[in-house]
Amino acid sequence: MDRLAFMETFVRVVESGSFAEAARKGGLSRAAVSKYIEALEEHLGARLINRTTRRLHLTVEGEVYYQRCSRILDEILEAEQTITHLHSEPRGLLRVSAPMSFGSLHLAPLVAEFLLAHPAVEVDLVLNDRFVDLVEEGFDVAVRIGTLGDSTLVARRLAAARLLLCAAPAYLDQRGEPMTPEDLNNHTCLLYSYTASPGVWRFRRDGEEQSVRVTGVLRANNGEALRTAARAGLGLVMLPSFLVAEDLRSGRLKPVLNDYTLLPTLGIHAVCPSNRHLAAKVRRFIDFLVTRFANAAEW
Repeated sequence: MDRLAFMETFVRVVESGSFAEAARKGGLSRAAVSKYIEALEEHLGARLINRTTRRLHLTVEGEVYYQRCSRILDEILEAEQTITHLHSEPRGLLRVSAPMSFGSLHLAPLVAEFLLAHPAVEVDLVLNDRFVDLVEEGFDVAVRIGTLGDSTLVARRLAAARLLLCAAPAYLDQRGEPMTPEDLNNHTCLLYSYTASPGVWRFRRDGEEQSVRVTGVLRANNGEALRTAARAGLGLVMLPSFLVAEDLRSGRLKPVLNDYTLLPTLGIHAVCPSNRHLAAKVRRFIDFLVTRFANAAEW
C-alpha cells in the first residue's frame, strides 16, 4: 500500500467534496478513487467517509485523519520546495581545487567576481599543483590542465592552451638561440618537476615527434618559480601560454623554436564528480568559468 498516494487521494476527496472531482484532479478513474478509499479504511480499521447520493460526510475518525494527513502533506510539500530552492539557487560552501599558478593568476580574480554575484555562496579555494582526488578529498569542482585520462569525472572544457619554449633576451644574447631541439643539449634548461619525465622535452613538426633529454641548474614544482628564474636569465623554460603571455608581450621573455609544437597539447577543463543532480553552486560556477574563459583565444 502506497500510504502517501492513499493519503493524497483521501485529502483530495475531502477537499473537493466529490469522488468524481477528486478523480479528475488526481488523474485517476472514479472507480480507482473509490478503491483507494475502501482500501485505506480497511487498512485503518475505521470508516472515514459516510457516502450519500448527494454529499460526503466525514466521520469523527475521518475528521481526525484528515487533519493529520493535511498537516503531513503540507510538511512534505514544504520540504520539497526547500530542497528545490536550495538546488536552484547557489548557496553553501563550494570547495574548489586548481593548479597553483593558474589559480593565482586567472582563477582567483574570477572567484572574487563570482562571490560578489552570489552572496549566499562561500568558496574554499585550494591551490596545489599535485593531483587531487575530488571524491576522497571532498572537492566539488577542480580545474585541470593537460590531457584528461579516463575517469568517472564529468568534464567541461574552459579553454585551450599550449606549451611555449622561451628565455630572457639576455640569456639568448649570451648563449645563442636554439634552431632545433638537438641544440638544447648546449643550453641550460629550467625543469618542471611535476611531470612524468621532467628531463625529457617532446616536440612535433611536420607530423614527426622527437624527444630531447635536457639538463639545467633548477628544478621546481611551480611554474611561477621557473618563470622568475627564466626572467633572470638562468636558462630556457617550457611553460604554458597562460603563464608567459604577458612576458612575451612585454619582451621580458622571447619564444624560441616557433616552428615546433611542444608536447603535450594542453586543455583547461573544469571537472566534477557527477552531473546527476548537480548542486546549483557547482553548476553556476562552472557555467560562469566557461563564459569568462571563452575569450582566452590567445592562449
